[in-house]
Amino acid sequence: MPRLRIVTYNIAHGRGLAPVQGLAPRWRIRQRLDKIARLLDGLRPDIVALQEIDQCSRWAGNIDQLEYLREAGGFAHAVFGITNRRTGLLNLCYGNAILSRHPIITSESVAFGSRRVGEKGFLFAEIEAHRRRVPVVNLHLHYRSRVHRFRQAEQFLAWLWEQHRLRRAHWALPPVVCGDFNNSAVKADATAALHRRLSVHGAYTLHPSNGECTFPSPLPGRALDFVLLPPGCHHQRSEVVRTFLSDHRPVLVDFELD
Repeated sequence: MPRLRIVTYNIAHGRGLAPVQGLAPRWRIRQRLDKIARLLDGLRPDIVALQEIDQCSRWAGNIDQLEYLREAGGFAHAVFGITNRRTGLLNLCYGNAILSRHPIITSESVAFGSRRVGEKGFLFAEIEAHRRRVPVVNLHLHYRSRVHRFRQAEQFLAWLWEQHRLRRAHWALPPVVCGDFNNSAVKADATAALHRRLSVHGAYTLHPSNGECTFPSPLPGRALDFVLLPPGCHHQRSEVVRTFLSDHRPVLVDFELD
């Protein structure tokens, strides 16, 4: 059976471990993007889900970060899901993105609200891998409010159920759901709720499976970044990658496709 490898990574706009966005010069952001590209090259993922990635934002050096990483990392395909946009002198444009070594057949980006700064959302893509159509969701939830996270999870699930009804005949398996969930897997928050609600499609598994933490990257004390694998993914393996190129550590999973 063919294997597929997926990485989810919040790259923090390319600022690294700096506490304030916008203080890093353009050359340093480019340098950090080069290091992220080398990291991804070493991990050899088929698909990369990125959060907090910018498309020519002033506070991130006015660099199209997705295109930069696509070229530097040797990815053939990419799609941006913009959830925040502000024009003018302090222009901003950022959100979620997916890099892929396989063709991206369709994609859709959904913002949870209409704020120009700080809005979260998700990016959906159907990826043609090994002659199978694999649906992937890159999800970023609210960082502070548990109530907001539950509302966003419900909004996402309502959208997903409708897509499942319309598209499932073309899918090789239910959607892979990954991203920065901004909460741990405890029962009283959104990650556990998502895991439980997705089980209507079968036994989803949560990764990293050992509870390893991903944030903050120098001394991780919280698990915020996850990959939820649907049934049909066999011989699963996952790890949290030790790196300090962002305040989050990336999560890698690989598995065999049924």
